[in-house]
Order: sequence, then C-alpha cells, then structure tokens
Amino acid sequence: MTGIPAPVHRSPRWADDTRPTPPAVGGEAETLSAVLDWHRATFELKCAGLPAQRLSERAVPPSALSLHGIVRHLAGVERWWFRIQFAGEDVPLLHYSDDDPDQDFDDLGGDVDEAFAVWRTECEHSRQITAAAASLDETGIRKWTGEPISLRRILVDMIAEYARHIGHADLLRERIDGTTGM
Repeated sequence: MTGIPAPVHRSPRWADDTRPTPPAVGGEAETLSAVLDWHRATFELKCAGLPAQRLSERAVPPSALSLHGIVRHLAGVERWWFRIQFAGEDVPLLHYSDDDPDQDFDDLGGDVDEAFAVWRTECEHSRQITAAAASLDETGIRKWTGEPISLRRILVDMIAEYARHIGHADLLRERIDGTTGM
C-alpha cells in the first residue's frame, strides 16, 4: 500500500450486471481472453432490455451508427480475425462486399435477434479457436499483406475494437433511453 486512500466515488454499475470480472493476476492468454470476454459481455449489456426497433435507431445524428449495426459489424470482425485470418477457414464474409463495404452499419434489414445470435456464434467460434491454440505466438496470415499475425496481436486488437465500439454504444444507449453506467 502506498498510503494514498482509494477514491470513494466510482462509476455506477448497471443493475443487471452479471459480467465476470477478469483476473487481476494471471497468465497472458488467460488475461487477454478474459478481458476480451468482459468487453463482449459489456457490449451485450449496453444493448440489453431494448426493443428491436430501438436497437436499430440511429440515435446520434449525423452518425449512421446503431447498436444493431455495431453488433453486425462485431460479428463480421470476429469472423474475419479469428476464423478467416487466424484459423484460415474458408467461410464467407459477413455484412461486407467490395461494392458495399459499410453494409454492416448501413443495411439494418433483417431480424435484430438473429444478428445477435450470429454475433454470439462468432464469439463462440473465436473462443474455441483461441482455446485450441498452443500459444499466443501462433500465427495466421493477414489477407491484405500476406504477412503473419500472432494470436496475441489479434486478441489485443480485438480488445481495442470492442473498447471503441463500447464507447459508441454508451453514447447511443444514453440517447435512446438515458441509461448510463459502467
């Protein structure tokens, strides 16, 4: 202890917060995986309790972002990094084409519950791929450069991706129904 008192006031937590706390001490793979899962759970929490039409609301004009669009985007990002680039699976891209690269955010057709189910499935694939890796030093191949990329770097980049979109989700949720919290 340094003798400096801990602050009394902290950000409020959501009432229905059931996220598992990542370990404060642990191995690198365990810690990175747990932090990524915490971010996944945080995003889901930010979307919880809203009806489908509100999840598709573009609540922060002029931005085209919506919670529905973000979940479609995150499903595609999970698939791209873990299944396609790291594991080398031959699966189609989700919500993307060279002719329409922003369809994850722009095209909000389709069922919101299905979009969340696809995202959860992709997250589970990512967890299984990560768990099966012998080490964080294993590599996949970046499709646009042909260079190797380690699982460690993918996990770090995914944590950053989720952190960025959780910030977006915070703003959207506050505009939609006033809900705030950590």
